Amino acid sequence: MTPDGEYDVSFLDDLSVEGSVVTDRATLEAYSHDEGPHTAHYPDGVVRAMSAGDVSTVLEACHARGVAVTPRSGGSSIEGNPIPVEGGVVLDTLPMDSVEIRPADRLAVVGPGVIYDELNSKLELHGLRFAPGIAAGDLATVGGMVANNASGLNAVKYGVTGDHIRRLTVALADGETVQCGRDVAKSSSGYQLKDLFVGSEGTLGIVTEVALALEPLPAERRAALATFPTRGAAGKAVANIMASPLTPGAIEYLDSGAAGLLNETDDADLPISPQLLIELHGTNNGVTADLDTVKASCEAADCVAFETAGEAEMARLWSARRNVYPAACEYRSDATVAFIGDVVVPVSKYPDIVRKAAELSEELDLTVPCVGHAGDGNLHFLPIADLDDEQEFERATELNDRMVRAAISMGGTSTGEHGVGIGKRKFMREEHAAGVDLMQEIKAAVDPNGILNPGKLLPDH
Repeated sequence: MTPDGEYDVSFLDDLSVEGSVVTDRATLEAYSHDEGPHTAHYPDGVVRAMSAGDVSTVLEACHARGVAVTPRSGGSSIEGNPIPVEGGVVLDTLPMDSVEIRPADRLAVVGPGVIYDELNSKLELHGLRFAPGIAAGDLATVGGMVANNASGLNAVKYGVTGDHIRRLTVALADGETVQCGRDVAKSSSGYQLKDLFVGSEGTLGIVTEVALALEPLPAERRAALATFPTRGAAGKAVANIMASPLTPGAIEYLDSGAAGLLNETDDADLPISPQLLIELHGTNNGVTADLDTVKASCEAADCVAFETAGEAEMARLWSARRNVYPAACEYRSDATVAFIGDVVVPVSKYPDIVRKAAELSEELDLTVPCVGHAGDGNLHFLPIADLDDEQEFERATELNDRMVRAAISMGGTSTGEHGVGIGKRKFMREEHAAGVDLMQEIKAAVDPNGILNPGKLLPDH
């Protein structure tokens, strides 16, 4: 590094790459942050890679010089995952957006820059989809989803990103390319290396191609909105449903605060009570029977209202659910959502974690609407705070810390789909104990110069 703390990246201009090298101030600023609240850091240069060869060429050169490399694609993350905290080179794989669809194999082979919603629009023509159902699907890319093991609305039935990966092609820190997995439904051949890179947030290698297993589009969809007298009752209904023989396509939790925000800013016309938005997938007769099972599960948890929804009403309800975040941002003219909390607990503990969020919001005098992918135990909490009010922002941060530690104490995790990034490194040892030491040993073996996405995921030694 040069005396002013910046890397000399002039060597990038001499590399033979198909993509472009950019170092102007405006571009560096655009790559200095993501969609979250973490401090921006400018890179010293950006390479917009067009091919796997570009990725390997840049990594080989940076490895030889000890220059930090931060991978990035859509930039929609909120935990600081693509922020270049040590400067160096941002390696942007967004231009790598090739798509090959193999309907007979229910497989899509794609580049890391393919945007989730755009991929599903192409797959729909074949009656297929990539099913995790993430909220930021208009921005998020497959590469970023692999890096964070992202998921969303439909994970309860279809699983997370990692459950759909057949094969990864990965460029290692020194530029060497390895293939992990095969384009088949199962294999017992050797270590399952692809799983090592899923969720590694670019700290072990940079994904250049992904083979994704696909799901057929559901033949029938039905939805219901169930309303409950308390948060605990709604959580109990989730546990009841998940203990039944069926697996819903989605179970979304909204507390009374989230419903109130949506009514105020989005004319959502929702009951001001804790509620579950439940979607079922299957054949017509099967969905009808499943609705009866869901209704019985909700009634056993003291449900006060249970209403089924047709296609038009489903679209309205899902639109409202996706608008919780912008509604919370608009709630106060002097404030915004400080961050989107993301914890997961065992489903049996869901009543406890939603009650904990309510208790902390009252104790810390914060407005904290909550939503969540309840069927897999995932809760998102959105503390609203004036980011220029140091005390209020500190209370929001304290709420996040205490929620994370509560989730871990319940046998859960600090993050279900947003990744560790910058902000949750401090919880890694609490969650994984000595497992962190093994992670650090793997990191040192695969990336001995420590150039890949430094300052993320793993705590300092």
